[in-house]
Amino acid sequence: MSWFGVVPFKKFPTPVLRPLAPFIAAGAVIAYGINSLQTSMMAGDEWKNDPRNPNAKSGSH
Repeated sequence: MSWFGVVPFKKFPTPVLRPLAPFIAAGAVIAYGINSLQTSMMAGDEWKNDPRNPNAKSGSH
């Protein structure tokens, strides 16, 4: 399909996923590490009863 003689979307065999795979894997490892660290810190003694903690054991709201 041409638009005034110009083909707007021409396919090029550009590899995208294979060169970015190490960065995607590294991002997943970093995200998992941050999530596990944050979860363990929320369960710690210092933040266990803080009202900002979503897992706080408060009796009344």
